Amino acid sequence: MSVRDLSIVALPQTTVGKKVIMALSGAIWIGYLLMHMYGNLKIFTGPEHFNEYAAGLRTLGAPIFGYANLLWVARIVLILSFVPHVWAGLVLYFRKRKSRGTTNYVQRKSLRAGPATLTMVFGGIAIGLFIIYHLLHFTFGVTGIHPDFRAHDAYHNVIIGFTSYAYIPAIIYLVGLVAVGFHLYHGAWSMWQTLGLNNKAYTGLWRGLAWLLALGIPLGFALIPIAVIFGIVS
Repeated sequence: MSVRDLSIVALPQTTVGKKVIMALSGAIWIGYLLMHMYGNLKIFTGPEHFNEYAAGLRTLGAPIFGYANLLWVARIVLILSFVPHVWAGLVLYFRKRKSRGTTNYVQRKSLRAGPATLTMVFGGIAIGLFIIYHLLHFTFGVTGIHPDFRAHDAYHNVIIGFTSYAYIPAIIYLVGLVAVGFHLYHGAWSMWQTLGLNNKAYTGLWRGLAWLLALGIPLGFALIPIAVIFGIVS
């Protein structure tokens, strides 16, 4: 393989390059989910502290940075990591399907994937729709999706957002978090392998960490709608 073949420009065109793109962009999103979950759990400290946290996201870095500047930087980084993640994932999925179509039945049977692998693409699509719903619901407060959105009262928005429409939004979130869990497990496990971290000596450690992320992050987020449904947070 020539130096040209190994260039940064050529790398994304290869299967390995696309896996690296997915691993790095996935790592960004895992980091974001951990921080977002930690912040959201502040709702258990009461409305005053939670609203201070929500307001603090917009004044982060002041006075060096202007109002919501760093928040928008974070959003742009997430978007820039989301788009190539989806692109690389879809290309790899259809490339894999095409290659399987050229093999015989015995070979394809040996390549049968587990439940997490089978739901990776469709779960990813569900997560994409879930993100759009989340933005319309709690970020932009679109009328008809959120019945009483208040721009500077995040605590109120969460309580009303989950208790409205016969708790349907809360149920949507809980179902969406199941898809997130499957995606996190398979994505984290693939990420360790792509980055060369996985080996026989540490297989148990990395698999355990993948399970920890797949269970811990969704459960952390799920505590909030569950607490609202049962009146623990009101």
